[in-house]
Amino acid sequence: MPRLTFYGATGTVTGSRFLLELKDLKLLVDCGLFQGPKENRLKNWEPFPVNPSEIDAVIVTHAHVDHIGYLPRLSRDGFAGPVICTHATAELSKILLMDSAHLQEEDARWANKKGFSKHEPALPLFGTDDAEACLKQFSPFHYGEEIELDADISLKFKDAGHILGSSMADIRFYHDNHHTKKIVFCGDLGRPARAILRDPTQIYNVDYLILESTYGNRLHEEKSFYDELIRVVHESMARGGVLVIPSFAVGRTQTLLFILRELEEQKKIPILPVYVDSPMGLEATAVYEKNIAGQNLHSRVLNIQGKNIFKTDDIRICDSRKKSKAINDVKDNAIIISSSGMLTGGRILHHLVQRLPEKNNTILFVGYQAEGTRGRAILEGAPSVKIHGEIVPVGAHVEMISGLSCHADYNETLAWLMGFNKPPEKTFIIHGEDNARESMAQKIRDRYNWNVTVPDFTESFILDV
Repeated sequence: MPRLTFYGATGTVTGSRFLLELKDLKLLVDCGLFQGPKENRLKNWEPFPVNPSEIDAVIVTHAHVDHIGYLPRLSRDGFAGPVICTHATAELSKILLMDSAHLQEEDARWANKKGFSKHEPALPLFGTDDAEACLKQFSPFHYGEEIELDADISLKFKDAGHILGSSMADIRFYHDNHHTKKIVFCGDLGRPARAILRDPTQIYNVDYLILESTYGNRLHEEKSFYDELIRVVHESMARGGVLVIPSFAVGRTQTLLFILRELEEQKKIPILPVYVDSPMGLEATAVYEKNIAGQNLHSRVLNIQGKNIFKTDDIRICDSRKKSKAINDVKDNAIIISSSGMLTGGRILHHLVQRLPEKNNTILFVGYQAEGTRGRAILEGAPSVKIHGEIVPVGAHVEMISGLSCHADYNETLAWLMGFNKPPEKTFIIHGEDNARESMAQKIRDRYNWNVTVPDFTESFILDV
C-alpha cells in the first residue's frame, strides 16, 4: 500500500522532507534544511530517518534552502539517485547549494578563529565538494513534461508561482493497471498578479493534496506594497540614513530590483545608489535574466521592448569582498540589498553590525521571519541581537512590509482551492507553525467540508487505493 511519511515542515516552515513509498519506489519530495530555533537546527545533524542509499529519487519543488539545503549531505551519506526538478530550479539550486556550502565552511572557520563554538573544531554540515558532487545528480525537466518514474508511476511539474522554476509535483500512479490516483505536493504556493511571476497553475482531479500553510492564519496587508515602499524610502532619506533590506537572494532580490526600477521610472522615488551585496543574489539575477520566457506576460513584453527589468538607474554591483566592505563608508541616501532574508547568515550580518545600532538607519523586512531567527527577534522588539558571538544593540528604525511575500495568504489559498473540480480524499497541511497549520486546516473544513489532516513529525499515513 502507498505510504506517506512527514519528516519535516511539521510545526515549522522549514525542513521540507516527505517520503512517498509507491510500489517498490521510495521517493523523497524535497530535502530541505531546518532553520530557526536551535531545536530545529539540530535536526540537520541527526542521522537521516531513512537510509539515504534506499531512496530511489528526490523530487524537488523549488530552489529555496528549506527545500533543497540537505541534498549535499544526503548525497554524501549514500543517496545515489536522480534529483528531479525543473530546469530553472536546477540552475538556481547550483547557486544556492554552492553558496550554502561556502557559508557553512566560512562560518566554521570564523567560529574556530573566534572560539565561540561549543565544538572543537567546528565543522560544516557539508562542504563545497559535497555540493558539487550532489549537483551532478540533478535531472531537470520542463513544466508539463511527463516523467516516467516507473511503469505505473509518472510525474509532471506544474507552475506554483512562488519563485522562478517553482513547481507543484503532480504524481500519478496506476492501481490494478486501470485505476489512477493523483498525489499533488504543492511545494510553496505563490500569489496572484505578482511582479515577474505567473499565477499558480490551477490543478484538477486531485486525490491527495499536500498543502503549505505559511500564512495559514494571516492575510497580507491590503496596502499597496508599492505605496508602502515609497513611504519607507522617503522617510528613510528624511532621517538621513541608509535603508538596509535583508532579502532572500532568489526571488525577493529580483522582485525588489524590478519594483525599485519601476518606481524610479515613474518618478515616485528619487534615483539612489542601490547596492546589491549578495554574490548569490547576483548569480540568481543572471538566471532570471536569461529565463524571461518562464515569467509573466508583463515581464516578457518589457523584454521585447528591450528593457532590462532588473536594473535600477544607479545600481552598484558588489561582486567582491572589497566592494562589500567599501559600503561601510556610505553614510546616507542609499539602499543596501543583501542576503540572507531572515538574517541567518551571509553578508547582511556584517551590514547589521554596522547599521543596526544607529537610529538614523532603517532596516526593512520584506518577507516572513521564522520563529527563532534574528529577523523575528528584531521585529518583535528585541533590544539587541547576537551576531558572530557579539551583542549588537537595535537602535535603527525597523519596518516590515508583507505585501512582497511570495506565499499565498489564507484567502488566496482558499480561492485557489475553490478551483478544484472535486474534494481530495485527504488534504495534509504542512510547512507552517502549529497555529498557522491548525488555522488553515479549520478554514478549509469550515468552507469546503474537506477531510483535512495536520500531520505530526515522522507521522505516516497509508494512502487508500
